[in-house]
Amino acid sequence: MSEAQTDAQLLAASRSNPHWFVGIFDRHFAPIHRYAARRVGPELADELAAETFVQAFERRRFYDVRRPDARPWLYGIAANLLRQHRRTERRQLRAYARHGVEPPVDHESDAVSRADAGDQGRRLAAALADLPARDRDVLLLYAWADLTYDEIGLALDVPVGTVRSRLNRARRRVRVSLQANEDNATERPQQAAEEVLPWTS
Repeated sequence: MSEAQTDAQLLAASRSNPHWFVGIFDRHFAPIHRYAARRVGPELADELAAETFVQAFERRRFYDVRRPDARPWLYGIAANLLRQHRRTERRQLRAYARHGVEPPVDHESDAVSRADAGDQGRRLAAALADLPARDRDVLLLYAWADLTYDEIGLALDVPVGTVRSRLNRARRRVRVSLQANEDNATERPQQAAEEVLPWTS
């Protein structure tokens, strides 16, 4: 089976020959690990990413092969595992907000990398930490995993309308939080918020 095979084809083949699951692992482990590392740190990300693929392997017989791309399914498994570590995620964001220790980021693909590495990044971390967990999940799947609204709905098993409302609410709350901390900035608050977090607009 070649690289041209879809995820669905690899998963279908892996039901009778587990070797084909290696293709799913090779394609998706690195981005799942990066996503987990941004949220809970690199050490815990090792465990979470590995467990994501253990569970995916165990559930591969139930994968809907009408869906060629397994990313939403895999991010959904990762999101379920991350729910067990909400406090760790909030602690990491709070630590960055206080001390400016930048959370792990893929600087080539991450929208947050466009932010100034100093005070703006700390304000962003604080704003993310203050979001309700469900809203933060949607916002970060959109911004860091680059999933569409439909894909986020599949990952979290919620209607697209719910995804839209949570994302709008999260964007609004982050904008308000960033604007509230722009008192000493020379640029307009809305402009600053958009520069720090382009996906809030």
